[in-house]
Amino acid sequence: MRPEDVYALTGVADPRISPDGTRVAYSVWSIDRDANEYRGAIWIAPLDGSSEPRRFTSGERRDGSPRWSPDGRWLAFTSNRGDKKTQAQLYVMPADGGEARRLTDAKEGVESIAWSPDSSRIAYAMRVRDPAYDEEDDSKRAPRRFTRVFYKLDSVGWTGDRRKHVFVVGVDGGEPRQLTDGDCEDDGPAWSDDGSRVYFTSARGERWDVELISRVYEVSADGGEPRQLTGDDGSFSRLAVSPDGSRIAYLFDLEDGTYPHHTQVGVMDADGGGQRLLTTSLDLQCGPYPLLREPAWDGDRIVFTAEDRGNVHVYAVPADGSAEPELLVGGERLVGLYDVRDGRVVYAASTHTTPMELFAAPERRLTSHTTGFVEAAGLVEPERFLARNEDGTDVDAWLVRPAGFEEGRRYPVLLTIHGGPFSQYTTGFFDEVQVYAGGGYAVLFANPRGGSGRSEEWGRAIRGPIDGGGPGWGTVDYADLMAVVDTALQTWDFLDPERMGVLGGSYGGFMTSWIVGHTNRFKAALSERAVNHLVSAFGSSDLFWVFERQFGGPMLDNVEEWLRMSPATYARDIETPVLVVHSENDLRCNIEQGEHLFTSLRLLGKEVEMLRFPAESHELSRGGSPLHRVQRFEAILEWFGRYFSPGS
Repeated sequence: MRPEDVYALTGVADPRISPDGTRVAYSVWSIDRDANEYRGAIWIAPLDGSSEPRRFTSGERRDGSPRWSPDGRWLAFTSNRGDKKTQAQLYVMPADGGEARRLTDAKEGVESIAWSPDSSRIAYAMRVRDPAYDEEDDSKRAPRRFTRVFYKLDSVGWTGDRRKHVFVVGVDGGEPRQLTDGDCEDDGPAWSDDGSRVYFTSARGERWDVELISRVYEVSADGGEPRQLTGDDGSFSRLAVSPDGSRIAYLFDLEDGTYPHHTQVGVMDADGGGQRLLTTSLDLQCGPYPLLREPAWDGDRIVFTAEDRGNVHVYAVPADGSAEPELLVGGERLVGLYDVRDGRVVYAASTHTTPMELFAAPERRLTSHTTGFVEAAGLVEPERFLARNEDGTDVDAWLVRPAGFEEGRRYPVLLTIHGGPFSQYTTGFFDEVQVYAGGGYAVLFANPRGGSGRSEEWGRAIRGPIDGGGPGWGTVDYADLMAVVDTALQTWDFLDPERMGVLGGSYGGFMTSWIVGHTNRFKAALSERAVNHLVSAFGSSDLFWVFERQFGGPMLDNVEEWLRMSPATYARDIETPVLVVHSENDLRCNIEQGEHLFTSLRLLGKEVEMLRFPAESHELSRGGSPLHRVQRFEAILEWFGRYFSPGS
């Protein structure tokens, strides 16, 4: 795979089964190289595979989020069709095809759409702009005044004067009705069985922006004062009402002042009582990010996904908790979004060498949208192995051989490190490792302690060090990664220990900066969208201050420890050449994090360069401008090529 192959990437997402169980609607995304934009269309496939899938919407811009009406007459979806300033709006069209009808005309995008039980209305969430946005000339615009710390969000922008609220609109037209308002964040509407009420999740209250606890509320479908249904012991999200309306399934995150915890699947009575968690016995992360949807009801059981040592699998559990969760779809694969009806499960899934395609459980493939890309790209199958740390810990890891591998040659090695840290590298298609393998490198990637995908104890292994709950970042995670490198070098003699590079983004960027400040075994490094100076990140990031829950104490009371854990503190010890890559609109790890490391290393006379991407967020490598994604890959290969001559 070459950098320019980014333009050929495609995949499926968000399958939804029709009410009669015969068809599945899903979205297909692709890239328009000439326009430098992403496209998306809704497709429909017969669930029994009796005929080929067909395109349902034009996909001239980006259509997504297909949702069948309960009576089966309509398919709702979102689309940004129109001029380039148009945000995703809500459309409906007849389920058998025809003209799409636009239901909303707003300056912000529609999210989280949900049909009413009688198919007459649709609830959705949308941001509401302050009137000051009407002034398009920033030199004349009034200054923003914020009173809450949650006032910006990466890839979203300003939120302090664009709060998200819940709306309802009739399918027959008319003005949408705003059901919620105020200085709060509302999301995820779901209807009561009689259509009289709308449930939603919300962070609201005097200190919601500091606590960030998302509770469940209900409000009349005609508007009014919301009623709180849940308390402060945890955050609730992704609501799904049972077919009889008596219960609500949800995702639950414990709020005890520490982090991380596994997301659990729970169920409660429709009035908020009788709360019960159903998945604790799995001891797995049941909220795989970012491929996450609400739990799906299938009769009296609830279907969900969970991470498992690089994989994401589908499970079902009885809603009454009478039995343990049952594995429905397993194997070496990444399951993305899914749906279920009358016991039939459809899901989007990916392997190392196949981007997302649509399947009917357990293994029947329904689509072949990515076949052309796969055949042309010459993808390499990673090899899973276990690395054993000196303390006896086994770490899941993978090796990707260089494309066109030849016995008898030695190859340069790149160690790539995931972000989070509470996330995982998966067994799904990953363009990063394929491009590096295509560039002539052997690639190592792994899931060290501190990540998700295994037990909660594994994920909490790098908590602290302030409260004594663990040793903190750059400790056992660092040891695990070095064990991965050592094990690989001992196992495969074609790996050249004198030509090794390291790279990673976000927390992976932190680890890259940390590693080169603590060892010289890597001959070049690329630190991307990293947090390098924890003290300044505390105030410049949209959310980094929340990590006091992982570090064990607030920055203001523990400045010395936050500095000790900062990679920039060890700039004098860095002898490895470093390319600092950062996006200028990154609100998660503000660009000052990259600037800090670059400036320190340059003043110290170290070998360092900085690559800045304009108009990009923290998500550059995954959802940034296609051209910038290509240029990023080209820059990475050029940087490491200076030191390793992979073709030699």
